[in-house]
Amino acid sequence: AQPPLDTFPSDLGVYESLLLERFGYRTLHPGQAEVLTRLASGDALAVMPTGGGKSLCYQLPAVCFDGLTVVISPLIALMKDQVDSLKANGIAAAFINSTLAAKDMARVQSQARNGSLKILYVAPERLASAGFKEFLRTLDLSLFAIDEAHCISEWGHDFRPDYRNLKTLRHDFPQVPIIALTATATGPVRQDIVAQLGLKEPEVFISGLNRPNLQYTVQGK
Repeated sequence: AQPPLDTFPSDLGVYESLLLERFGYRTLHPGQAEVLTRLASGDALAVMPTGGGKSLCYQLPAVCFDGLTVVISPLIALMKDQVDSLKANGIAAAFINSTLAAKDMARVQSQARNGSLKILYVAPERLASAGFKEFLRTLDLSLFAIDEAHCISEWGHDFRPDYRNLKTLRHDFPQVPIIALTATATGPVRQDIVAQLGLKEPEVFISGLNRPNLQYTVQGK
């Protein structure tokens, strides 16, 4: 059964206390508070620069929510880094991708079913499997987070056909909110992400992309 959206925390005080307790940060980055508040009532698309705190936009709610947050990521190395970091903070997390042996995959699926995981990372190609979709239907799902969301758009710079499998999530799990995240998306790409994922009246958040710690200089040859 899918939890109703109005059971999700909308009070930022809940998030801020967990931010320090579980992640060691005292304040939210610009834009994060608005995204977190939005997830209490529906879908969102967040465009934030690398290092702007995209991961916390789903990791922090995952700690608050009763059920499981499923994160779709195309980067196997990043999955491992994220899971290792979450475990170091005492947050139950795991991943399912092609690096796992069958017995290890079965173990992770069992953990997800019995409610001992808070965050599960999966590769986008998993969504092409009918068996994996049936597995998802056995879970108490709170949120889908789609990282590198620009990969779903043919207008983007890094289109990946496997991401088109994600368009069925809205149909199969209509009550589970979706947050799509990317560091780069033009106007047409943002529109395509919303359309391809079937996001329902999403709020779109675009953080400033200026990186004051980076400088470019041009010198004559």
